[in-house]
Amino acid sequence: MPAYGFAHLRDRRPHPDIIAYLHRIQATLDPYGGRFLIHGAPTEVVEGAWQGSMVLIEFPGLAEARAWYTSPEYQEILPLRTDHIDGDVVLAEGVGPGYDPRERAAKLQAAAAAGDGELRAG
Repeated sequence: MPAYGFAHLRDRRPHPDIIAYLHRIQATLDPYGGRFLIHGAPTEVVEGAWQGSMVLIEFPGLAEARAWYTSPEYQEILPLRTDHIDGDVVLAEGVGPGYDPRERAAKLQAAAAAGDGELRAG
């Protein structure tokens, strides 16, 4: 099942290290099957407030996403970005083909009926 690395980057400050990071990141993604789906494209905010830019990278699975992020090659270049751009980065597993949100609704409804009214990710 595909997995994704998502970054919400704020307060971007131009710096030569960012250029170096951009030149080197693809080589760190290639061994793990990572590919950019979104990379700093303009956003159209339709709900709430959004400041900054987004990056979305797809991987074949969560294991590959984790392996990429923790790889020595990526960890070596990571400070080139984090020293100059504030942001949040998360890894998340995607949904498979045939995903139906009604199944999730049924699980939440069952949990609420059982007295566990807290919404959970599972």
